[in-house]
Amino acid sequence: MGCNRNASKTEAAATTSVQSASAPTIDSQDKAPPPQQTGGFDGQRAYDYTAKLVSFGPRPPASDAIRRTQFYLVGELKGFGCDVSTDDFHASTPIGELAMKNIVAKVPGTGHGVILLLTHYDTLRLPSFVGAEDGGSSTGLMLEMASLLCGNQSKQPNSVWIAFLDGEEAQLVQNGVAQWTGTDSVYGSRELSARLELSGDLKRIRAVILADMIGQKGLKIPKESTSTSWLTDLIWSAAAKLGYQDVFVSQSSPVDDDHDPFLSKHVPAVDIIDLNDYINEGYWHTPQDTMDKISPKSLAIVGHVILASVSELQKKFSSNATGKP
Repeated sequence: MGCNRNASKTEAAATTSVQSASAPTIDSQDKAPPPQQTGGFDGQRAYDYTAKLVSFGPRPPASDAIRRTQFYLVGELKGFGCDVSTDDFHASTPIGELAMKNIVAKVPGTGHGVILLLTHYDTLRLPSFVGAEDGGSSTGLMLEMASLLCGNQSKQPNSVWIAFLDGEEAQLVQNGVAQWTGTDSVYGSRELSARLELSGDLKRIRAVILADMIGQKGLKIPKESTSTSWLTDLIWSAAAKLGYQDVFVSQSSPVDDDHDPFLSKHVPAVDIIDLNDYINEGYWHTPQDTMDKISPKSLAIVGHVILASVSELQKKFSSNATGKP
């Protein structure tokens, strides 16, 4: 995920083979509530997926570790019964041309519209940076989301696509600091939005929900101020109805991230992210971004809210013919 200088980011059903034995002991206050309390979303499984991703080590684009990650993601998604498509592309970056891959799981609907969920799975090109929170947490969450949605046999009015994006981070890193720019960042999101525009599918996208940095302990998610206001209000309202107003808070700040290419194409998009706290604690973009910072409870809360928000969007865009309310 990326952020601008103002807020500051220039800088089983779920695989029983996923083990969290190497992950730290979870304190009682951070344990995930039972899935029946969170709409079926299992925060512990999302945590276990995150631990598996972290076990691959640093995952910058075109690395051996990210190729292992891609193989794992595709295998899990197909195991859930998802329709999976991949887009292998080459990105021109300040450090040279790099091979990248977007992975999209598709849950079909009865109508024309699409609700698009996003996460990035790459990590900053920094030694020993495993990105438990920054890239890992949201990807673990979206794997659990795919497990739930792909396994649901009752079709909804709109399709739900879950995109796992490569190349979110800036590739040029100097003295340990990512040199985030509009051209050196969000490669996967820019690729996906351009491909959807070329195919004509961009017109089908009713809303884009990006999750990024949503698993940390003591989660406080402000409203991302450049996000589409009605979509932000819908999600924060859903969170309040579920009793999570202390997590989805009313403060706001701007963040540059994978939702930006969609906003630039006038597609409603929102970024769910808690960046400022991670910066203030000193973990962001450091080797200290590790599993001991991650809370299954936080993952469960955000997963529950996204599930509820998707349900609200299905109601809002319920016309099979056009996807319009």
